[in-house]
Amino acid sequence: MFIMPICSKFSVFLAPRRGVYSFNFHVVKAYNRQTIQVSLMVNGWPMISAFAGDQDVTREAATNAGLVIMEKGDKAYLRLERGNLMGGWKYSTFSGFLVFPL
Repeated sequence: MFIMPICSKFSVFLAPRRGVYSFNFHVVKAYNRQTIQVSLMVNGWPMISAFAGDQDVTREAATNAGLVIMEKGDKAYLRLERGNLMGGWKYSTFSGFLVFPL
C-alpha cells in the first residue's frame, strides 16, 4: 500500500508500477461567499474535481475519490482551481494506493 499525504501544493504521488490506483482527498475552504474547486490531476490532466460553494458557511469541506489506471512513473497531485483553502494545504488530505497491478 502506498499512501502519501499532501502537505503542500508541491506534493506528488508517483506511481511505482502500472495498475489501478485509488485516490481520495478532502479540503476545507477558508471563507464564506466563495466557491473552491480542487482537482485531482494525473500527468497534468484533471481526473476528478470537488467543489464547496455554500455562500453562508465559513468552513465547508470538499471531498472526492476515484479509481485511476496509471503507468509506472505517472504523477498524481491536487490543484486548487479556484478559491482559498483554510490554512493553505495544512488541513487538507490526499492519499493514493495501488488497488491491483496490471
